[in-house]
Amino acid sequence: MNICGVEIKGSEAIFAVATRASGALEHVQLAIKKIALEEDDEAVNVKNFATQITRFVRDNGIAHIAIKKRSKKGEFAGGPTTFKIETIFQLLEDCEVVLLSPQTINAQMKKHNFELPAALNKYQHEAYKAACSALMKGAK
Repeated sequence: MNICGVEIKGSEAIFAVATRASGALEHVQLAIKKIALEEDDEAVNVKNFATQITRFVRDNGIAHIAIKKRSKKGEFAGGPTTFKIETIFQLLEDCEVVLLSPQTINAQMKKHNFELPAALNKYQHEAYKAACSALMKGAK
């Protein structure tokens, strides 16, 4: 099973896909590594972003998404744009979306010691960790 890990940072959704082949975690290379939502106060831009996300998910055969949760309050709280982006993912048809806390991701990382593939860009690391965590937790 493939799981697309997503980290939402600012106005971008950053992707990394992981799969578990014969028990081992593997990175699945995709052409698109992130999609940005520009000027989110314009409805046409939000709709265009939703269309891009839907196309990305469909074109890559993604049925499972694991999003790294952002805090709703406090010093590291996510901004309003990040929650719009999260909602767009949660509204996808035929796609199961789970939210994983940073604590859960760190615990899975320590427990299973996933390696970060050299093919990943540094900005994709958190998305890949989310995907691996979901795979190891058995998120489906």
